[in-house]
Amino acid sequence: MSRAGQERPAGRTVVAVVATTGEVLARPELHEGLLAPWERERLDRIRVPDRRDDVVAARLLVRLCAARFTGLAPQASSPAQYCAECERPGHGRPYLPGHPDVGVSLSHADGLVAAAVGPGAVGVDVEPAARRPGPLAVLSRMLPAADLREAAGLPDPGPALLRLWVRREARLKAGGGDVQLLEWTDERRAAVVAVAGAAPATAFTLDG
Repeated sequence: MSRAGQERPAGRTVVAVVATTGEVLARPELHEGLLAPWERERLDRIRVPDRRDDVVAARLLVRLCAARFTGLAPQASSPAQYCAECERPGHGRPYLPGHPDVGVSLSHADGLVAAAVGPGAVGVDVEPAARRPGPLAVLSRMLPAADLREAAGLPDPGPALLRLWVRREARLKAGGGDVQLLEWTDERRAAVVAVAGAAPATAFTLDG
């Protein structure tokens, strides 16, 4: 699972994994039987098969991250969700029951999935490397002006803008504020990934 040449993370390091949906669903130990009834109920509402597969893979991958971080088996590492605004479970920010100090985050986009688990608030975002987040006029309301000016000065600002976007999304999922950020491009999977958290992150793949 780890990248070649990297050490296994310590317990206070954010564990982050990126994979394709197909890679996750091909692993026999990761299957829909691990999902909770409320997760299956939400899956029943998704009518697009590819999107459903992405959601399943992301939810299974976050279990693998949680298992690696806590030392528990994947079937004992099921996240839950709770919405503070409507005070109802089943949606909202994910968390790991019984582990109040552990942050959980997941992301999926067009056949790509990512998950991160670690101490404190954690956020992860993944996007296809070929995707472009939008015109500068729109991004100017969401991204720092200095970063936008730097990206706009490049011959092809698209890749830089995408990196800014995934960083922004990861930070938002981690609750904003002062976080440590890890961002990289997975060339094999054509994915751009960012992880934000209170602790440093170590990135892994399923095929290490």
